[in-house]
Amino acid sequence: MQIGIPRESLQGETRVAATPETVKKYISAKHQVVVETGAGAAAHYPDDAYVAAGATLGTAEQALSAALVLKVRTPSAGELTSMKPGSVLVGMLDPFNPEGLQSLATAGLTAFALEAAPRITRAQSLDVLSSQANLAGYKAVLLAANQYGRLFPMMMTAAGTLKAARVVVLGAGVAGLQAIATAKRLGAVVEASDVRPAAKEQIESLGAKFIDVPFETDEEREIAQGVGGYARPMPAAWMARQAALVSERCKQADIIITTALIPGRPAPTLVSEETVQAMKPGSVIVDLAVERGGNCPLSEKDKVVVKHGVSLIGYTNLPAMVATDASALYARNVLDFLKLITDAEGQLAIQREDEIVAACLMSSDGNLLRSA
Repeated sequence: MQIGIPRESLQGETRVAATPETVKKYISAKHQVVVETGAGAAAHYPDDAYVAAGATLGTAEQALSAALVLKVRTPSAGELTSMKPGSVLVGMLDPFNPEGLQSLATAGLTAFALEAAPRITRAQSLDVLSSQANLAGYKAVLLAANQYGRLFPMMMTAAGTLKAARVVVLGAGVAGLQAIATAKRLGAVVEASDVRPAAKEQIESLGAKFIDVPFETDEEREIAQGVGGYARPMPAAWMARQAALVSERCKQADIIITTALIPGRPAPTLVSEETVQAMKPGSVIVDLAVERGGNCPLSEKDKVVVKHGVSLIGYTNLPAMVATDASALYARNVLDFLKLITDAEGQLAIQREDEIVAACLMSSDGNLLRSA
């Protein structure tokens, strides 16, 4: 089967859906691979590396017209015109965007959104959300350290002692846990909060202090367990208690990194404008939820702004800032997913009864199978 790897057209998207490493494996599995010239350049994968792996270089139209197209992000309207009805598309297609899903169905594509994969053990190797969030959490700390006008670690010098930075991480999913680990490695004093009780042990295992908001009812405790590894919206009473406690910890922080997101919902507000006003001048907030409205209402998409003396970093695509590693991990996720929809001869063999395949399948032959 012919696999196409087009260059990503979305502004600022530097990742690529296949690397020379995975292309070599596709060739070994009897596929033919056409890579758009320059597809991996922004991620530092040169064209000659793809050729050495067995791929053929081609135009965007040639890559997009393949029977199986691998992308990082949803195709643009222009890209869809180059794709053939009945072809298969695999990528991060935003399963909570009904207009985008409908456009894929209208184009006659069989489309798989990898973000929709269930969080089960068998799906860990193709979990694109985790692989990319891990890098985002790491990069968030480096961005904060670069913006912050002081050092992270405590430092004792002949001229006096410099205090360690105080970091608060809100949301202890994959990105949050990596942010905690990275901030600790840089020498900061770290506290973290999450609605899920299970997160306490994970946070403390990384050397951070858990900001504990006690549950007052069985309902609160049950909701906090989450579903499928994701948090659920908490009752208003618990949110009010958390907001008060977190606000006090944030006012004392030098760095805040917010990562709280619930799939398909606007990001919850965790850091209010009043809290920002009370923070020390020169403090930094990195809002990883800004694409869904932000955990801080003062954050602005893809900008660094200073409000009330606090720098707010609102970049929406941190994995693209470490494109080489982000592409390597994403390409391996895609490779593992394709094993579920192709056979030993390299032919398409979609196993719709497989729970991972069924969860990721958004459209098939012009029919929309999932509404956002």
